[in-house]
Amino acid sequence: MPSGSAARGPYVLDIDPKMAGWDRSSLRILELEPGGVHTLVTGDCEWIVLPLTGGCTVHTAGDTFELLGRESVFSGVSDFAYVSRDDRAQISSGAGGRFALAGAKCERRLPARYGPAPEVPVELRGSGTCSRQVNNFAAADTFVCDRLIAVEVLTPGGNWSSYPPHKHDEHVPGEECELEEIYYFEVEGGGLGYHRVSPSHEGGTDVLAEVADGDAVLIPDGWHGPSIAPPGRTLYYLNVMAGPGEERAWLIRDHPDHGWIRDTWRHEPVDARLPLYTAHPQTARPDTAHPSPGPEVTG
Repeated sequence: MPSGSAARGPYVLDIDPKMAGWDRSSLRILELEPGGVHTLVTGDCEWIVLPLTGGCTVHTAGDTFELLGRESVFSGVSDFAYVSRDDRAQISSGAGGRFALAGAKCERRLPARYGPAPEVPVELRGSGTCSRQVNNFAAADTFVCDRLIAVEVLTPGGNWSSYPPHKHDEHVPGEECELEEIYYFEVEGGGLGYHRVSPSHEGGTDVLAEVADGDAVLIPDGWHGPSIAPPGRTLYYLNVMAGPGEERAWLIRDHPDHGWIRDTWRHEPVDARLPLYTAHPQTARPDTAHPSPGPEVTG
């Protein structure tokens, strides 16, 4: 979905289940001018307000959260706010900014909460030219939501991420869970990257997309990856996921033709350009072979 093609109302990007042709995952990108105010009616979805550039104040029915935000997605980890279903949130920004609203249709009404930037686990994943940084702000095992899973991935110029290609489009107990996924892209300094989705079954999703600032790729099914960063430019993407399973988990299966790459990671160092920045670093995990429920592989 090229930048601007899914603009609607106040949003420069508005992907909801009806438009995507699926059941749960949503992503909106909101741009506010200095002094701008926007009201989010949450309906039957839970939402996370995540600053991409700038900061904002989020008022809900019973809480107020001051989000310091950041200069850009390439400059640091951001704080964020979780907003409950069946609520109204007023988002205001004195200086203006750009904000991601990541949402998922859910059943439970969890309390609104503030997510401090220093508590976001920053993970270095892969090694060599497969090295990338993952900000696990709302991964399945780091922040409690009912259905929503969301992380940020930063890939240094010339590297591949979302690799090996993997899928999560069917329920296989203990091995794979069904998740609808959105990739939202930005490229540091402009330029372009590439993203691949290949069919996991006959007639399945088959996409090779050139991606730039503001573009999104929808993944209802299929083997997804790699995401390829252009030389000299860091590639950013925001992953938003949700699924129908009773357990909120992130279980994936690698493409059988490409999973071998994991065995090479233990023999190579992590790219020296990483971390691009830190909040609460975790130990790098370059040799993860198979994920447990949590942020192990997708980025």
